[in-house]
Amino acid sequence: MLGHHYTHTFLETAVASVNAGCNLELSYGMRNNVFMHIPQALAMGNITLQMLRDRVRPLFYTRMRLGEFDPPAMNPYSSLDLSVVQSPEHRNLSLEAAVKSFVLLKNVRGTLPLRARDLSGQRLAVVGPFADNPRVLFGDYAPVPEPQYIYTPRRGLEMLGANVSFTAGCREPQCRRYSREELVRVVGAADVVLICLGTGVDVETEAKDRSDLSLPGHQLELLQDAVQ
Repeated sequence: MLGHHYTHTFLETAVASVNAGCNLELSYGMRNNVFMHIPQALAMGNITLQMLRDRVRPLFYTRMRLGEFDPPAMNPYSSLDLSVVQSPEHRNLSLEAAVKSFVLLKNVRGTLPLRARDLSGQRLAVVGPFADNPRVLFGDYAPVPEPQYIYTPRRGLEMLGANVSFTAGCREPQCRRYSREELVRVVGAADVVLICLGTGVDVETEAKDRSDLSLPGHQLELLQDAVQ
């Protein structure tokens, strides 16, 4: 609310939030956050002790129902580790969920899906700043997975046994420096070209909005050069 000029201080924001029924603040990494001003608001009479109790009660009731205050031995999930989470059964389920959630906006001439049996003898080029950079593949509020479980487009295609060549064209999504010569060389020798473009949290995320939907930096130029 402070950023949108609805209030002018954290104290005003705390009062407005509590009065509106808010009982939880997301302020990761902030020592002096908004709700730290609640005691001051209480002392000034801007909020009442009963109101504060009414806000806290459902919050802690939910936390108790979730078992946050139970001994670890009572939590059935505390014994789970990566050997369970990354088990073949769970990874296959994640793969199935990913496959079933893809949306093809346009599939001219039935180009997709690419099948391993159709790639024999084919030369694939995987290009773009998102083709083989695990760090940029996850959006805002995404978990940070173990690197060995991240499959970039390049790594995934190489597992199919395809003859894959690669160039990023530009190292990061901002794409400030673009190597056209390398891209043309790789694309020109390929039968199938996959171009991996986008934004990522380096370009846009919460509190980092953009005024348009254009591809950042030289990415559009990279796409046009690959198509030509």
